[in-house]
Amino acid sequence: MSTMYYSESDIQPAVTEAIERKTSRNSGSEVSNEKGLIDPEVQKERELAHDKEEVEDARSRQHELYLKLRPFILGGLALVILGWWISATILKATRHRWIVQTLWAWFFITVIAFRYIPNRVVTRPIEAVWTPLVQKPFFALPYRVRLTMGWLALVGIVFGSAFGFKLEADTSYGDRAISVLGLVVFQFCFWATSMNRSHIPWPTVIVGFIFKWLAILASDFLAQGLQGAIFFFDAETVNDKHWFFVNTLASIIFFIAFVQMMYYLGVMQWLIKNFAWFFFKTMNVSGAEAVVAAASPFIGQGESACLVRPYVDLMTESEIHLTMTSGFSTIAGSVLSAYIALGVPAQNLVTASVMSIPASIAISKIRCPEMEEPVTRGQVTVDRGQQKNAPANALHAFSQGAIFGVVVAGQILANVLTVVSLVATINGLLTWIGKGFGIHALTLQIILRYIFYPVTFFMGVPRPEILRVAELLATKLVENEFVGYSTLQAIMASDDPLSFRSYTIASYALCGFANLGSLGIQIGVLAALAPSRAQIIARIALSAMACGFISTMQAAGIAGMLV
Repeated sequence: MSTMYYSESDIQPAVTEAIERKTSRNSGSEVSNEKGLIDPEVQKERELAHDKEEVEDARSRQHELYLKLRPFILGGLALVILGWWISATILKATRHRWIVQTLWAWFFITVIAFRYIPNRVVTRPIEAVWTPLVQKPFFALPYRVRLTMGWLALVGIVFGSAFGFKLEADTSYGDRAISVLGLVVFQFCFWATSMNRSHIPWPTVIVGFIFKWLAILASDFLAQGLQGAIFFFDAETVNDKHWFFVNTLASIIFFIAFVQMMYYLGVMQWLIKNFAWFFFKTMNVSGAEAVVAAASPFIGQGESACLVRPYVDLMTESEIHLTMTSGFSTIAGSVLSAYIALGVPAQNLVTASVMSIPASIAISKIRCPEMEEPVTRGQVTVDRGQQKNAPANALHAFSQGAIFGVVVAGQILANVLTVVSLVATINGLLTWIGKGFGIHALTLQIILRYIFYPVTFFMGVPRPEILRVAELLATKLVENEFVGYSTLQAIMASDDPLSFRSYTIASYALCGFANLGSLGIQIGVLAALAPSRAQIIARIALSAMACGFISTMQAAGIAGMLV
């Protein structure tokens, strides 16, 4: 084999020509290394930018097409809803639900109609009457006069509810009077332990208590998330065993993914904006905390905070406190069916949970008044900001949300596991200490049974049954409400059941997530959503749990005023 040798003068022209060709192919880029080659990182960035530009162009074309077709799409949807309403109202199988069907159908038809009808067609006539006849005269009154009017309205509702309804068989007006006294005592205790009594927003507190008699709604949307759990496990495990790892975490992952998709579509921004306006006008709270409080009884303590995920890291201490309180004071729609299956009256569960929406706002603002200016105060325009990896479409957003849901679920799992194990450790230590005094079953539940005796008394429970109901409250706090309801139903099936009054009060009092296990859930979710606020979250978590716990006690006390 022969070898050919070239001099440097022979090679240089060829190299120069190759460099020129390379440079020309890359559009004369100024970013290159010493040999004239494009930096791979720069090339990658250009390719990504080009891909992003193509996606944005495609999205822009799709949006333009949607704008052209939107009147026809929305018009067709309105006709479909109208046809469904007419059919559902006529058919015998669904005729009995005509009120709910009418409200929902015409709500959506109205929303569609007002995409094209100016709001001023309705708002201006209302404003023309409301402003001169109600708003201006009322706000012209001194603040103390308006506050007194609010307190008188609240007192009238409380006493009218307690003494204006027919007595049940085993109830006396004295029992109802104790429930009224308990409501006063609970509020006094929160006022006395407030972090800043001079900044308590009394109008917010008053409206919160009044609204407790007006709210009613329910939802079981999260049950759809269990279908994914059935795919991985089986229907028997999901429907009968109700494992936390399977049922609860599956619902959380599904819901977070769904919310991310709704954010992409703009639905969540619309909800937050309108909830903010309503609660700002009625209770003077921020949009973010209003949405969380209103959503908690429907979707649960972990998922409700995800509704305002972009704002959690910007929340004030008072907002975080209210977010946690509302989660502790209610149960989720996803577990509602489980408690109904145990035999707990559905109306008690729904009413107790929804009553806690304004109650949690009022109690939290007494305990932790607002000392800062919330970002979502008043009229809110939801803007998620620039995302590092923005989703290309709704399905991509759903996928990204599912991945984030796995992260949140993992943190929840870890926190619950450790908190429950810690309670078991404490109970083991207490039992060991108690045996030295001849007490063979000393646990947190036993201790709390006596601590909760006065709380149970002020709810209006008949005196012979106070200790039994107090132990149910202790079981709920130390373990969870599921164990509490299971124990309650076992008592009712025994030879010595509770009276109707005690059973009703207990079913209301157990309706909330205020327990040590949920403490781990709250810290886990909010710390994942707001890493920079983790210390504040951990510091006020116990206070929020106490407020949530007392909120359900108040709901039970109100039930005691009515039975």
